[in-house]
Amino acid sequence: MTYAIEVNNLNKVYDGFELKDVCFKLETGTIMGIVGENGAGKSTIIKGILDLINIDSGDIKIFGKDFKENASEIKKDISVVFDESYFHDNLKLPDIDKIMKNIYPNWDKNKFLKYTNHFKLPNNKRVKDFSRGMKMKLSIAVALSHNAKLLILDEATSGLDPVVRDEILDIFLDYIQNEDCSILIASHITSDLEKVADYITFVNNGKIIFSENKDELIYNSGVVKCSEKDIDKISKEDIVGIRKNTFGCEVMVSDRNKYENMGFVIDKTNLEEIILFKVRGQK
Repeated sequence: MTYAIEVNNLNKVYDGFELKDVCFKLETGTIMGIVGENGAGKSTIIKGILDLINIDSGDIKIFGKDFKENASEIKKDISVVFDESYFHDNLKLPDIDKIMKNIYPNWDKNKFLKYTNHFKLPNNKRVKDFSRGMKMKLSIAVALSHNAKLLILDEATSGLDPVVRDEILDIFLDYIQNEDCSILIASHITSDLEKVADYITFVNNGKIIFSENKDELIYNSGVVKCSEKDIDKISKEDIVGIRKNTFGCEVMVSDRNKYENMGFVIDKTNLEEIILFKVRGQK
């Protein structure tokens, strides 16, 4: 098995915030979603991976190689999209095409034109006249136009309307049909990640809470509807979180089939609900 990204024991301390022993692996040919609340540490993890901040300790490899030692080689094969546009305000699309051709040896003008046309981006307007959504579309078009093997996206779809987001997610799914390509996408929009991600890494308060196969996570989890006294019948190690209401209790469990077989009323769940129980549910 090969990995596009390997993060081992990444640590970074700021005043009032700490990334602690962050570990995960992105398998080649897959999409991993990093999910967490604003300020949980998603962007700090990505900046640490890309050597945009000085980490305190940890081992980071991209394509099996140390990023710091092989940065110039690795950068040719990765694309990064942050939540803010990095293009100069006075540039137009033809200008960007020329600049990218000189930066990336594998720049594909035809792909760039295909994506900018698909996103209905105007050739004759300067970037300063683009809306936030148009700027994000431009960044994504550039990211997809130099045959990168790894896309890293930090809240790249957050400024887009649902229809456009859905189109871009379909483009990402098409992108990884090439089994050499992989995507790491950090987002707080759990529905987007539920649609496209193969794996989910949940970060909360600077710590990785879990990093798991998405389909298995959702399939195995469920919400038990029960009275407060019935909670004692549920193994503590199976409890993800508990919510109490006027009708009784809702208990998120990590083994839905086990409690269905015990006769409990149990509902299927989704990624957003799992995250909410993890963050806000009682234990």
